[in-house]
Amino acid sequence: MKWLVLALLWGVALLNYLDRQVIFSLFPLLERDLHASTFELGLIGTVFLVTYGALSPFAGYLADRVGRVRVILISLMVWSAATWITGHVHSMPEMLGSRAIMGISEAFYLPAALALIADWHGPKTRSLATGLHQSGLYTGIVLGGAWGGWMGDHAGWRPVFQILGIVGAVYFLILLFALRDKPAAGRPSSDFVGAVGELVRSAAFLPLVLAFTAMAIANWLIYTWLPLFLYERFHMSLTNAGFSATFYVQAASYAGVIAGGIVSDRWSARNPAARVYCQMAGLLIAAPFLVLLGATSQQPLLVAALVAFGIGRGVFDCNTMPVVREVAPGHLSATAYGVLNMAGCLAGGIGAAAAGWLKQHLGLGAAFQVAALVLVLGALALLRAAPVQPRGKTTLSQTVPI
Repeated sequence: MKWLVLALLWGVALLNYLDRQVIFSLFPLLERDLHASTFELGLIGTVFLVTYGALSPFAGYLADRVGRVRVILISLMVWSAATWITGHVHSMPEMLGSRAIMGISEAFYLPAALALIADWHGPKTRSLATGLHQSGLYTGIVLGGAWGGWMGDHAGWRPVFQILGIVGAVYFLILLFALRDKPAAGRPSSDFVGAVGELVRSAAFLPLVLAFTAMAIANWLIYTWLPLFLYERFHMSLTNAGFSATFYVQAASYAGVIAGGIVSDRWSARNPAARVYCQMAGLLIAAPFLVLLGATSQQPLLVAALVAFGIGRGVFDCNTMPVVREVAPGHLSATAYGVLNMAGCLAGGIGAAAAGWLKQHLGLGAAFQVAALVLVLGALALLRAAPVQPRGKTTLSQTVPI
């Protein structure tokens, strides 16, 4: 059953990121049809991330409180409706409103889904299972870039969102009959504020928040601005820019999550800090290649930078929920991931808008290079997150003092 749950959630993960990512490959069309400025285009990502991030802790708490599957189903139903609505907007205020609804609804998916995977998968397969789920997100990003760009070139931007809204409604019906919760070991004994307070008082949790935020800033610069960066610097078509901005990073991330998941699961049996060290390695692999990405004008170096960034990002991603389960109680794991999402998305949203400003003054290359420094700082923060007790015995109080 644990692998069936993962397979079903893989499909939801694909739709989750496809629905949110596809819009970035359509920026030139939105700029023309909705008369949007560069700053307004940046706000499309910012509005989504602010609403998504602000609700994430509560979304995670609700999943811990009332059950993962129920929250996942409602989330999918609402964001599919918001996606369909996006295909019918006629102004930038309407577009921003539809993206806000999508941000609210999608906030409830990832904390619940990752907690459900961690419920079904023990320490021997937890990083690998989390990584395989992440590959669904990566596939959604690739399809959002490549298919979205192709549709934009051949059919315009509106049919993209109308089709995706219908597909999400159909998949909701499949999950309604097939997806099941695993009985949880417990439920939060405190209210929402108390549960969050219990987490943020942890010495190990704050460094994890900082590292997650660093990766989120880099990710959302890539998601939001890389297609336009390639369109302008390398003079690619919308189709080629959408494909190149997504395929190389995500294909490399597949390798990163699988290799990182296998290594982490095996290494953690001998070293309780293994998953944290793997996350550090992922950040340090990705950082220098963001610098190269922002500086190069040669396509072979561009591809190398995107591949290396993707590998590092995959190694980091597959260990996030497993690390959460090592520093937080299992019955607060969705809440914990919601807090991470809030911090990462608020910072990512601000970064997406700031990159729009930097584009006008210094160019997007400078934004990528600033993000590289942020990744290094995130890796240094993780030095304080490594558990000192054997895995399985680590609690919120049994961590390295900060």
